[in-house]
Amino acid sequence: MNVKQGSITFLKVIIFLAGITITAICICLPGIAISDAKVHPDTAYFLIPFLVCAYGFCITFSVALYQAFKLLTYIEKNNAFSESSLKSLEVIKKCAFTVIFFIFLGIVNLKVLAKITGDDPAGPISLSLMGIFATITVATFVTVLQKPIKNLLLINEVKM
Repeated sequence: MNVKQGSITFLKVIIFLAGITITAICICLPGIAISDAKVHPDTAYFLIPFLVCAYGFCITFSVALYQAFKLLTYIEKNNAFSESSLKSLEVIKKCAFTVIFFIFLGIVNLKVLAKITGDDPAGPISLSLMGIFATITVATFVTVLQKPIKNLLLINEVKM
């Protein structure tokens, strides 16, 4: 096994572990929400928007992980500069913007909850903004990766 094959296998394992983590989070979320509703019954109705945001985030992130796994498979088969890899990158970019949308909805829900309860939401909001920044970085990286693939595909179309 060469270095390229080992790197791709390592990245696939990381993606698989991230997928398992997201699945575990999705399984544990209802239990956490129920226990929080028992502790804070006056704000229990705010759990529904948070759960919608959390599950939307998890589903979108899972789709992006699947597309990244497919992209690594294309790279492994020496099809990195193909229409399929370009489509995978486009789906990953759309997922990144959807994740940003769900994080932003979570921030809005948190601000409304903070107004009602009088709590200070600075910590969770700053973490959410860091998540948005990281997601924008991923979307930018994907856009940079798409450009040479598009150019190569256009050159190949012109030659044919």
